[in-house]
Formats: sequence, C-alpha cells, structure tokens
Amino acid sequence: MKLQGQAHKFGNDINTDEIIPARYLTTSDPEELAKHAMEDADPEFVVKVRPGDFIVAGKNFGCGSSREHAPIALKAAGLSGVIAASFARIFYRSAFNMGLPIFECPAAAAEIKAGAEVSVDLDSGVITDLTTGKTYTSQPLPPFMQALLADGGLMAHVIKKIGVPSQ
Repeated sequence: MKLQGQAHKFGNDINTDEIIPARYLTTSDPEELAKHAMEDADPEFVVKVRPGDFIVAGKNFGCGSSREHAPIALKAAGLSGVIAASFARIFYRSAFNMGLPIFECPAAAAEIKAGAEVSVDLDSGVITDLTTGKTYTSQPLPPFMQALLADGGLMAHVIKKIGVPSQ
C-alpha cells in the first residue's frame, strides 16, 4: 500500500501541546480536534493541509504530555502520516493505536522540504520525495501493523477480530 501527499515541515521537539493545545481537550470528537491540529505550531496549518498530506519533522516528535488526542487530531485533519527523525515513545504507540501511520527516517526528515510531494510505501518502507526523485528507507510496517492501521486503529482492529456487533 502506498500513501501520497504534500509535506508540511516542522522542527525538533514538537510537543503534544503544539499538536493539539490543552485548551481543546474538553472534547474527544475527532472533527472538533482536527479544527485545531498544530494550531500553536502553525496557526494556518488546518487551512493548508489536504487529505493525504504528511507532516515531516525533526527529532522527538510528539514529546510532552501523554495524550491520545494528538494523533487523533492529526488523523482527523486528513494526514496520511508523520515522517520524523524520531518520535517520543508514548506518541509512537498512541499513533498506531489511533490508526495514524508514522515513519522514523532521519535523512528524509532532514532533506524533504515543505511543499514537496511525498509517497510512502508501507510494504517496503521506502519514502520518495517525488519533487526531487530522492528515496529514503524507513522500517517497513509489518503486515499486522498495516492491518491495524487499515482497520482504523487498535480498538477497531480488536472489534473486527473478535466480531463484536456494532451498536
């Protein structure tokens, strides 16, 4: 499976308060959270982002408070995923649990420019900057992680696996 979209560039140490400011944590509604994604890091982000786009960031993306609202907001804003030099461990796990693909690749994070068209092949881990033609390699996502993402996150995946009827 391939994902493709435009790169929105951010620096190092983007914390969960920048991803979704604490003042919006009174709701867990994905559509409401999406309206405020990255608001404190880039107030124009939600106007610029298009379905399928990527955040490309430096090291330690998602540091700070442990909150599932952060990957929920990014996914609901339409992002295909996040490419970063590194991720805070709690954000890394929360992202997959919420169904947001993330890719750790320092070279891609450093070299891909804002506005570049990017594709990511989940099977091979190859990240391609379609604007420059340069390719990078991140860890490919194992089939079970791809299934988890395809199902919309951990809870949706478990419900599908155990066959709980929807209400």
